[in-house]
Amino acid sequence: MGGPKMTVASTRAGQRPDRTLRRFATGLVAGMLFLGAPAVSLADTLTDALVGAYNNSGLLAQNRALLRTADEDVAIALSALRPIVGWSADVTYSDSEARSSQTGGLARSTNDTSASLGLSAEIVLYDGGRSRMGIDIAKESVLATRQALIGVEQNILLQAVQAYTAVRSNTEIVALRRNNVRVITQEARAAQDRFEVGEVTRTDVALAEARLAGANALLAQAEGDLAEARAFYRFAVGRDANALSAPPAPPARPATVTAAQAVAMRSHPDILRAQHEVAVSDLRVLVAKAAANPQVRLQSRYGLTEDLSSSNYNRGGSIGIGVTGPIYQGGRNSALERQAINGGTAARSALLETTQRIAQNVSTAFARVDVARAAIEANDRQIRAARTAFEGVREEAMLGARTTLDVLNAEQELLDAQANRITAVSNQYVAAYSLLAAMGQLTASDLRLPVQIYDPSAYYGQVQNAPSKISRQGRQLDQVLKSLGRE
Repeated sequence: MGGPKMTVASTRAGQRPDRTLRRFATGLVAGMLFLGAPAVSLADTLTDALVGAYNNSGLLAQNRALLRTADEDVAIALSALRPIVGWSADVTYSDSEARSSQTGGLARSTNDTSASLGLSAEIVLYDGGRSRMGIDIAKESVLATRQALIGVEQNILLQAVQAYTAVRSNTEIVALRRNNVRVITQEARAAQDRFEVGEVTRTDVALAEARLAGANALLAQAEGDLAEARAFYRFAVGRDANALSAPPAPPARPATVTAAQAVAMRSHPDILRAQHEVAVSDLRVLVAKAAANPQVRLQSRYGLTEDLSSSNYNRGGSIGIGVTGPIYQGGRNSALERQAINGGTAARSALLETTQRIAQNVSTAFARVDVARAAIEANDRQIRAARTAFEGVREEAMLGARTTLDVLNAEQELLDAQANRITAVSNQYVAAYSLLAAMGQLTASDLRLPVQIYDPSAYYGQVQNAPSKISRQGRQLDQVLKSLGRE
């Protein structure tokens, strides 16, 4: 993360630093004290960011709507087992003119107006279990969609962690780069002062100015990275990133990779979703096989036809049982059965691939946590050593045993170590929460976020019995949908 080495015009061998160099060294000390000061705890915490992401995510809202859509499939499937009642009505006016031997060769015109009203009802008595299996398919699909929603929730929360750590780390790096510019500005001024009294050459001044331009370029890059991180934070959390406080300790992890993988196999939403999709594919095979069974329906009709031009009418009804079944459909049913079997094979292969991928993701995330911890420990040792070296070189420069270039090189080593530690800390948090996501435990419920947890079963409980639009429950659902549409 460090930029080009900062150098200054060196003093003549053995020459004691003048007052300008003393002021410059004092400025370096003040800068290092500033960088070493602990960060002040300010407004937004990591929990605030996670809460904002959970409450403001449009992607979560979209997938909740998709889940409610899947809930309605259960109601639609259930309706196949219920009676279907319909009506029909018409009013007919007829006008005709006829001439025949029966009318004595004279043309006669007739007109008539009639009205009819009919009611019909039918219900499936037997269909080989296809309708009930259709309900089971819809229910398994709902469970799979719920797990997909949990997967989206995990991605949203992990994205919030990444956005939060990115803003914090880039903010700290900008502070380092600004201090770097301040230090090299002092260096360039010192070089100019000493050039004016003849202690250094124009080359030394040009070198200091070149290093200052490089430091400004690195600062501009860091500020650009911070602006980009803030834009990502706004997208991930739903509001601007102001002052961010230091995050709490990273979440604990299982003792071993095997233990972490065992948790993932039990609770990761991708695995659970794939299991439900296997169940759906197995049911589809049974439905395809049941297509060869006959279907029995109870049918009834009642009708009234009345001649509005007279007192004539006709009333009547019927009730009966109809049985239908396939004989030959051009090979369609056999193709559907083979298609369902192949779909089941694909679903099982997808479950195996998902299980292997999740296990690999857990191993990778677990290793990254170890790498980040080791990097932080190494950076801490490097910072301590670099600070000691910097203080020693500074004191030696005061005595004339070191050049200003040596002081700035030592300061640059400390700057690089601090920047590397900032990155390592950010990596540690992302790795820790990535491990939680890989285990299937990065949810608002698992993190105990102070939010209103979305209940995926609430809407399902209202629609699973397929209430009609005119029922009390149906009217309540209309109000729920209107409320959701305004969110």
